[in-house]
Amino acid sequence: MSVDHKEKKVKLAVNGGISFGAKLNAKQLTVIAEYMNDGDELELTTFQQLYIEVLETKVELVKEKFKEVGLSCYPVGNYVKSLRTCNFCKGEEEEGMPVAIELNKRIARKEVPFTLRPAYTGCPVGCGEPLVNDIGVMKVRDGYDLYIGGKAKGKDAKTGTLLMEQLTPEQLYDAVEKIITIYAEQGKKREPFFKFINRYGLENIKESIA
Repeated sequence: MSVDHKEKKVKLAVNGGISFGAKLNAKQLTVIAEYMNDGDELELTTFQQLYIEVLETKVELVKEKFKEVGLSCYPVGNYVKSLRTCNFCKGEEEEGMPVAIELNKRIARKEVPFTLRPAYTGCPVGCGEPLVNDIGVMKVRDGYDLYIGGKAKGKDAKTGTLLMEQLTPEQLYDAVEKIITIYAEQGKKREPFFKFINRYGLENIKESIA
């Protein structure tokens, strides 16, 4: 009986860090290409990430090499995805990008019952699509409005519900982290976030993070 010695591969989500839009420089592209074979393909997701498959034995090496050129790696599956951000604007300080970067550090990679998509936008134009993702943050004047329960796909697609308004950065971090903790602890296996909200109750979530 033959034995399959084909080595297992692991899928990684990669991006160039949290910034306005999704950008990669020439050095980053070159390093990514070093860990691809002829015929391999990169999958570009709608969430400003690239999916790349690497050998399981080389995952840590690849992560380190990617980190050296400013690439960020995230797990694929039932985790909080890296924060989707604005696509067009450039006003870093004015549009609160440092807050987006800090929020991503705190929540990305956390294990949850089902893939959770957070999005951020620096102004009411909303090009980061915060209203149609699981958790959405919109900077309005000097504060941050928090939406939850948006859904971008399907006949039942809908905008999220405004949960809290004009939060300070620390209030925002605290609220989002608490929401994710509630979902992680109370959500059923493979229960999408919008279904969890319907079952658990929006008011119960509000009370839990108050």
